[in-house]
Formats: sequence, C-alpha cells, structure tokens
Amino acid sequence: MILNETYTLENGVKMPKLGLGTWQIPDGDEAYNSVRWALEAGYRHIDTAMAYGNEASVGRAIKDSGIPREEIFVTTKLPAENKGYDVAHACFEKSLKALGLDYIDLYLIHAPWPWSKIGLDCTTGNVESWKAFEEIYESGKVKAIGISNFEQKHIEPILAMCKYKPMVNQIRFHIGDRQEDVVEYCRKIGILITAYSPLATGRILSNSEIVKMAEKYNVTTAQLCIRYCLQKDMVVIPKSTKKERIISNAQVDFVIGDEDMSILDRL
Repeated sequence: MILNETYTLENGVKMPKLGLGTWQIPDGDEAYNSVRWALEAGYRHIDTAMAYGNEASVGRAIKDSGIPREEIFVTTKLPAENKGYDVAHACFEKSLKALGLDYIDLYLIHAPWPWSKIGLDCTTGNVESWKAFEEIYESGKVKAIGISNFEQKHIEPILAMCKYKPMVNQIRFHIGDRQEDVVEYCRKIGILITAYSPLATGRILSNSEIVKMAEKYNVTTAQLCIRYCLQKDMVVIPKSTKKERIISNAQVDFVIGDEDMSILDRL
C-alpha cells in the first residue's frame, strides 16, 4: 500500500512516498481539517511552509491526531524572500515554534530567488542559508535538509561548498511539465525529487487522453496523474481540502503499463 511505502534518503532517513501538500490552504479550520483527515486516512507525510501561513494549524492537527510524532514526516521551508545565514536560523526557529514541534523532518530553501524577483542571482544568499541549514542539521533539530525549485545552476554553488549536499529537491512536476533536465541532474548526484502540483492545479484533469486512460484503468484522472509521478520514482504531495479527495488521492495502488507511460510522457 502506497501510504506505507518510503524512500530512504542518502543519510538513512525514510521519507514517505505520498504526502499531503498544503499550499494555498488557509490557516484555521481548513488547514487543520485537511491534515486531520489525511492522517486519519493513513497519510504520514505533511508538507507545509512558512510562506503558506498555516504552520500553526498543521502543527495543531498533528498534535491532536494522537499519532506518535516519530511516525509523521513533516516538511517546511525557508521563505524564498529570506536569504542568508542569520535569517535562515531565525526562520527555522520560528517555524519550529509555529508548528509546536521539537524537530522537523525536512527543511527546504523554498526557491533560489524571491518570488517577486524570479531569476535574480541569489547565489551568495543561498550559500549562506545553506551554512545555517548544515548547522541546524548537525544540531538534530532537523532530520534532513534540501532545496525547492532549484535548477543545476543553483545547485552547483552549494555542492562546491557544502559539508552535506541537499537530500531532496521539491519541484513542479506533472504530465506535460516534467522538467527533465532538473530531474536527470538530481538523479545523477543522488538528490531525491518531490513532485508538487502533480495535477497541475487541476489544469490537466480534463485532457482527453488522460480522461480516456483513466477510464481504461478504472481510476480518476487525479489518481492517474498521481500514479504517473510515483512511477517516475518521486515523492508526490497532492493537495486537497476535501476529505473524499484526500482519501481517493491515496488509492493509487495500480500500475500504469509501460506503453501508457510512454503516451503520457508525450503529452
């Protein structure tokens, strides 16, 4: 069952293959309920970020679930706008406090540049942030460290100075937008990929080829899209605030045939 399956990161930490994404889920009841429903359905991986503004509700839902902390894998992120050694340390402590946790499982640099200045060269800021990440990792307050939305040109300066290389790169990945260069590069150097927006925020669910293939496998279009990413050997974090969809998004224990995977590759 996919909810029980994990990847092992380079440092031996086990990361569940399927998680709940919480991007654009408002703090309060919506975020709290989504996380509670996911945990009740058997999810053991929750992805949040300081920038999402919902860490407090996510943390409360984890605590109220009664599930032992060590059984739940929690990811959060350093905001894209915050680059540097001191600010990385400060933001981590803030996230830890907001979540109400003693440690975080995975901490990511949310993006290589601020969202307001996409493409800006922030090499120095990213390198300084990474120094802080390594110290936090050594302190034991985080079990694994990584990056998000990074391409090869952003990763190389970190590899040139790091004591511990990034263990995960969380990127946008779905049928029709596969960022093959990034995926191939990360595979080559041993960085696990997490796919966010596996449903392209819903845009690809009405694609006629996807609809037809979902019917063939007797699954929903969302389940087909999630399974596709899983068969690319990635962690996948679909987001939903609807209980029935959170449950159905995890019902992906079928296999897409090689020929059909090739068809989906071409979309």
